[in-house]
Amino acid sequence: MANTIHVDVVSAEESIFSGEARFVALPGEAGELGIFPRHTPLITRIRPGAVRIEMADGGEEFVFVAGGILEVQPDSVTVLSDTAIRGKDLDDEKANQAKAAAEEALKNAKSDIDIAMAQSELAVMAAQIAALRKYRQKK
Repeated sequence: MANTIHVDVVSAEESIFSGEARFVALPGEAGELGIFPRHTPLITRIRPGAVRIEMADGGEEFVFVAGGILEVQPDSVTVLSDTAIRGKDLDDEKANQAKAAAEEALKNAKSDIDIAMAQSELAVMAAQIAALRKYRQKK
């Protein structure tokens, strides 16, 4: 019996992570999801936040995702997200600049659609900054 599960995290641009894991934790639509090898098949949306991958060797990898889709099979986990950034590639300055830009867009929003888009962008940036802080505390 395998005690690992294959994990792929893929963004619109590239494969962000591919490897064997003992456990994966990520922000499901209804709350935090934990996935072990031989998990029941599942397809669900995920919210912006951090995907925590406990590697086969005991190390941890964090990937920030701006929401997306999760597919679980007994021997594999696939996370599809428009935007995915490895924890080690997250950048305080960039995240804070993007958050400031989103706040500015929200202030200048004229229509309900502008407001909704700006709020969504702001939620993603806030999640990225939270993921960044969590990742830094683990180091």
